[in-house]
Amino acid sequence: MKPIFCALAALTAWASAAHCEDWGGAAQAPVPGLTRAPAAAPVERFSVVTVSSGLDHPWGLRFLPDGRMVVTERAGRLRLVTADGRVSPPIAGVPDVLTNSGQAGLFDVELDPSFAQTHILYLAYFERRRDGGQGLTVARLRLAERPSLRLEDVKVLFRAKPETGPAINLGGRLVMGRDGTLFVTVGDRFTERDEAQNLSADNGKIVRIQADGSIPKDNPFVSAKGALGEIWTFGHRNPEGLAIRPSDGSLWDVEHGAMGGDEINLIVKGRNYGWPVITYGVDYSGAKIGTGTSKPGMDQPIYYWDPSIAPSGMVFYTGNLFPQWKGNLFVGALKFKQVRRLVMNGNKVVGEESLLADLNERIRDIRQGPDGALYILTDNVRGRILKLVPKR
Repeated sequence: MKPIFCALAALTAWASAAHCEDWGGAAQAPVPGLTRAPAAAPVERFSVVTVSSGLDHPWGLRFLPDGRMVVTERAGRLRLVTADGRVSPPIAGVPDVLTNSGQAGLFDVELDPSFAQTHILYLAYFERRRDGGQGLTVARLRLAERPSLRLEDVKVLFRAKPETGPAINLGGRLVMGRDGTLFVTVGDRFTERDEAQNLSADNGKIVRIQADGSIPKDNPFVSAKGALGEIWTFGHRNPEGLAIRPSDGSLWDVEHGAMGGDEINLIVKGRNYGWPVITYGVDYSGAKIGTGTSKPGMDQPIYYWDPSIAPSGMVFYTGNLFPQWKGNLFVGALKFKQVRRLVMNGNKVVGEESLLADLNERIRDIRQGPDGALYILTDNVRGRILKLVPKR
């Protein structure tokens, strides 16, 4: 009964990840070489400190050069938060954001590498288009604090195409590459999942644009007939986590599967990650999706979960505050309301530990602070910024 309900609910405007993220898939056997990691023993003792509370479904967080945090709220508000937890009033000048009780709203925020001098940042959000459509949009803005706190010089850099489909599986993560280009995740819009294999649509893609919105000349499909030049990789379902691994500059994503099949992927230029042709999940009706778990020319995930954990933000830890966590990958889980610590050996996950399950709060984003602590956003109407520090 649950899968049938989920399939129907997901077609409505109010559907959210909470309705459909908690069922397992088919427990399909992995292809050779892709194995599930054993439980990792705890290696660090930590305490959880509440930095701030009362945020309305906070979605994305970045640290400014002066140590303050800039935080998005899905309802369309952007705020500054000081290190001691003082929250600013909503910053004026946020673009018109289309929200609903499901997944639409204001998503991630990213800083320009020159932010200390220019105060330029980027926002990803869901927008109602002038022609009646709706879709994921990315804009560049300048943060001004005098004479009042506001955003100025708004320039739209990217609008995902086409503009059809429900406000579900929207993506919305942003990461600035080391070369100054901007990576954006775009979900498949649920009912339009086959478009993830269509290079003339942005659905189910990771795209790469210049900081001014132009298309980099070295993108893989710039010269391909009928393809959108902004596409970097394709065959994704709903990537809600994206991170650069500091040790080597590689790009990684984490994305929602259907029933089972949440994935971690090493993102490589031009690659096809298979959705919806191959997957480790099944449809909400229980029906098979695609042709199986593997196909020539389609990349396997580095790791997958079945049952689904509904993954969101992710970060590779590099700090000194928790030395035994160095090099580990941390992923927020919306469904199981916890953080997963993944022990890495090169590009292989060799251990997994669940953290913060006792909080009973959905984890939306996770970042490493300048102090080496891990900062976590909890996803609810009284959302919190939490800080993990060593236990004394």
